[in-house]
Amino acid sequence: MPINITMPALSPTMEEGNLAKWLVKEGDQVKSGDVIAEIETDKATMEVEAVDEGTVAKIVVPAGTEGVKVNALIAVLAADGEDVAMAAKGGNGAAAPAPAAKAEKPAPAAPTAAPAPAAAPAPAQPAVPSVPAAADGKRVFSSPLARRLAKEAGIDLSAIAGSGPYGRVVKKDVEAAVAGGAKPAAAPAEAAAPAPAALAKGMSEDAVLKLFEPGSYELVPHDGMRKTIAKRLQESKQTIPHFYVSIDCELDALLALRAQLNAAAPEKDGKPVYKLSVNDMVIKALALALRDVPDANVSWTDSNMVKHKHADVGVAVSIPGGLITPIIRQAELKSLSAISNEMKDFGKRAKERKLKPEEYQGGTTAVSNMGMMGVKDFAAVVNPPHATILAVGAGQERVIVKNKEMVIANMMTVTLSTDHRCVDGALGAELLAAFKRYIENPMGMLV
Repeated sequence: MPINITMPALSPTMEEGNLAKWLVKEGDQVKSGDVIAEIETDKATMEVEAVDEGTVAKIVVPAGTEGVKVNALIAVLAADGEDVAMAAKGGNGAAAPAPAAKAEKPAPAAPTAAPAPAAAPAPAQPAVPSVPAAADGKRVFSSPLARRLAKEAGIDLSAIAGSGPYGRVVKKDVEAAVAGGAKPAAAPAEAAAPAPAALAKGMSEDAVLKLFEPGSYELVPHDGMRKTIAKRLQESKQTIPHFYVSIDCELDALLALRAQLNAAAPEKDGKPVYKLSVNDMVIKALALALRDVPDANVSWTDSNMVKHKHADVGVAVSIPGGLITPIIRQAELKSLSAISNEMKDFGKRAKERKLKPEEYQGGTTAVSNMGMMGVKDFAAVVNPPHATILAVGAGQERVIVKNKEMVIANMMTVTLSTDHRCVDGALGAELLAAFKRYIENPMGMLV
């Protein structure tokens, strides 16, 4: 029987992806664990491994195709001993046709009506089952191999607690369930097709183009990252009641300690093992402030306040086409040198789009630092499920008053944006005051 390879869900929020590259061709032999393709999500490029063994009978979705829906058929394998030509024919009806490959040049400016998609034929029984749902209708996240093993064993995936990222059910969870005697799977129910994700909308393209002379512009299609940023920012501004609190922090003691710590860094292969930045110390200070003010380390849901046990600090990193927010997990427990080295690794891999979804999804707060760009102060947009984000401005020499005398000091303005549903004004001010204490008395971050 032909084995269908479908577009995998590489993260809990993924609905579609771009098939960037095939690493196999028709006729190639593959075995379980072989890397067969590269998939681009909105913010990362990830490798896809084969789950089954066989011969690549047909590549359904060509390399370069954009907007391939999760669970859409992308290729067909012929099982061992199966006729390759027959397997290629047998997989034709397994999924709706994939979108057309991306054109080399942008389409003409004049809008044209898109043809209605043809109705998909009735799907054949896939070798890898589609993503299951629990009894309450919620999606159960699982790896393709886990779904196949669960199907073979007749086990209900919704009854298995996943140990993978974000509760994803993986192979070892299914094996443990089989050994423990999990409940059998119920008969599959007809699921309603999910509505397409709404994107942030502004003026229509026709309305915008009417304002400009023909030939005075070019059209640059939105990529997946820009669509995701637009969607999430609109969601944030429409659903989160923001308010903002700003404070000035004196940096002289922090800059002196940073210089002392960097000078004392041991060397390995002729290079220091760490080099602290001001941003590394800001991350640590915010994490410790959230530890000290735990009521601000929360996320809002309609039913409950999610109170986090650790400060997982996301850090905005600018990359071509947008930004991504890798997360320093349990930052309150990590040394400054560990935070620094982790951020350097994240920054490098973020620009290469090599971060894993679990490295940039989630978190309990975030830092957005535009100080290196000379920005004095700004207000950032809260990124759900966070309740706070700290916008960091440039360190500047300013005249301040100390002991009734004017002196020059290095000062930095930070602005805390908060979700007023769960972090009130007084609580936000308390969090900023704790942050300021660590910045102005940085030795407290070392003990």
